Amino acid sequence: MEKRKLGNSDISVAPLTFGGNVFGWTVDEKQSFELLDAFTAGGFNFIDTADVYSRWGEGNVGGESETVIGKWLKSRGNREKVVIGTKVGADMGNGKSGLKKKYIRQAVEDSLRRLQTDYIDLYQTHFDDGSTPIDETLGAYAELITQGKIRIIGASNLSPERLKLSLDISRQQGYPRYETFQPEYNLYNRESYEKELEAVCVENHLSVNNYFSLASGFLTGKYRTEADFGKSLRGGSMDKYLNARGLAILDALDRTAEKYGTVPATVSVAWLLSRPSVTAPIASATNLEQLGSFTAAVNLRLDAESIALLDSASAWKK
Repeated sequence: MEKRKLGNSDISVAPLTFGGNVFGWTVDEKQSFELLDAFTAGGFNFIDTADVYSRWGEGNVGGESETVIGKWLKSRGNREKVVIGTKVGADMGNGKSGLKKKYIRQAVEDSLRRLQTDYIDLYQTHFDDGSTPIDETLGAYAELITQGKIRIIGASNLSPERLKLSLDISRQQGYPRYETFQPEYNLYNRESYEKELEAVCVENHLSVNNYFSLASGFLTGKYRTEADFGKSLRGGSMDKYLNARGLAILDALDRTAEKYGTVPATVSVAWLLSRPSVTAPIASATNLEQLGSFTAAVNLRLDAESIALLDSASAWKK
């Protein structure tokens, strides 16, 4: 399978990323192992998580996803065969949040313990922290790379200005730089990435591993009326997509899926893979059927007519 490098690093990944936010939340440990086994058996090797996943679940405190992944890694003995990305900076409760050096030192140890590993391939800034100087955060990451606890760094949810400033500071002060960027990006949510962030990523050769690739499930075609909202825990957030533009996107997905004999979810991810700036889209799955529709995208090459149809239906006003 084609492998793509993460930024300017020597780490290569298959062009799809499994989103670990579901582990310990909507799928239990047994199901998680089954999904991870199937994902890696298919030739994929990139797993994304965060320390805060999935704190929002009932009875959860954060760290559940990393714990499940750690148990899977230990039981399968395959640590060297997979690329693990996790994040720091989200609110873990009890004052645990942000990007100060002292906290990052503590947070990485907690993640390493839960993941049952002595190194993290990709350690990412989850959210910006305006109260902490950027050079303090980058200095903390530099220290961890020197210690061998992390290999490379990335960022998520930064504004174009803050991402550019971070890259400038890395260059000027000799700190490691962000090699990856993780924005929200999908057929429905295009503007925030394409307007400014995409150019920053392309200019600086950052790998883009976008999240919400399927718009929390809307782009699977599962939610078409308000009556469908009860189909999953995420259904309650679908009302923001049920408008003229959202329905036009679903229609374009349906037409394209019929043309290729596949399903809307596969087409949605294939469209992302057709974008030159996108490296390895992130999507989650709670069963093997969902996983199959996601991974099938690597073998679907959309023609120019199909891409134009999807582009037109999902266009944002410039």
